[in-house]
Amino acid sequence: MKQSKRVVIKIGSALIAPEQDGCRSRYLLSIAQFIVRCRARGIEVILVSSGSVAAGSHLFPNADKPTIAVKKAMAAAGQTEMMATWDRFFDFPSAQILLTHGDLRDRERYTSIRETIFTLLDHGILPIINENDTVTTDDLKVGDNDNLSAMVAGAADADGLIICSDVSGLYNKNPNLHADAELISEVTEITEEIYDMAGCPTSKVGTGGMKTKIEAAEKATSHGIDTYIVNGFEETTFELLLAGKNPGTVFTAYDKPMQEAVHWMTHTASEQGELVVESDYGESEDQIVGQLSGDEITEVKGEFSVGDTVLVRSKDGKRLAKATTNYSSCLLNFLTEQEESPISEKIQDSIGPVISEQDIALLEKS
Repeated sequence: MKQSKRVVIKIGSALIAPEQDGCRSRYLLSIAQFIVRCRARGIEVILVSSGSVAAGSHLFPNADKPTIAVKKAMAAAGQTEMMATWDRFFDFPSAQILLTHGDLRDRERYTSIRETIFTLLDHGILPIINENDTVTTDDLKVGDNDNLSAMVAGAADADGLIICSDVSGLYNKNPNLHADAELISEVTEITEEIYDMAGCPTSKVGTGGMKTKIEAAEKATSHGIDTYIVNGFEETTFELLLAGKNPGTVFTAYDKPMQEAVHWMTHTASEQGELVVESDYGESEDQIVGQLSGDEITEVKGEFSVGDTVLVRSKDGKRLAKATTNYSSCLLNFLTEQEESPISEKIQDSIGPVISEQDIALLEKS
């Protein structure tokens, strides 16, 4: 933290509205003081704050099992209360940014989001970001603010991500069930064993458990962002962070982070379809680009347009790469049905490769 220049801090619903009867300052005051002290040290802060549904739920009586429409209404009502609560803690301006996964996975809108965040920071304004629960649908939502915070940290070129939880970090077993559970202070590589340690959510309010926090850490560390999972309910957490000490679990950043565009394609963009190829290409981007043509594609799955992200995989199911396609699914289906047709060759000669070398991200082989 002492060396950080820009950090993202993620706050969950249980900290915002612990009793689900509106926003409360009980836990937020120490977090707000931490943000103020970070800024005083020259550290830029971006706040990813859950809690709109929890904050607005008390305005809808007899909604023990709310419909989707009622939950969206709760989010709309609670969002204003949540922003007002944060705003009263600070003597500097804040700004609201509401996002969906549809915004983040579209490259043009993603770039626009980056520019907005950078401009706000340049003017000393605190960006407060949340998923737009009022309008998002299943196919457009991230689903949890742990992963959203990692996507935001990547978009903002942050060097630190702090995810506040109701436990002190990652334990080797569930600390609520096992008295001998041990806190893991540092994780240098996120493996299946690390994921196996993730338990179920312990909060009645939030949607993210430890698994989503590890997913977020994996996204962030691959972008070169040190990620902390800490207990947001304890004031000492933030005092230790400011003192340069680790109060929870730190996931250390990759020595060689992914490039921004490759990271976006790997961890933020979602594939709109699949290209199944004849052979297991994948040693390098140029090998896939050079070999991927109409006669090498054996199957086209889904409907997508030029510029959409697609998954490239081999016939045996191995995920090879994610890439931006230069062809629509309609045209690719036509090309794959032709057998060395002059028309097919002319189309590919005029349009060029199915995917370009600068628009591809190799996936780790399983």
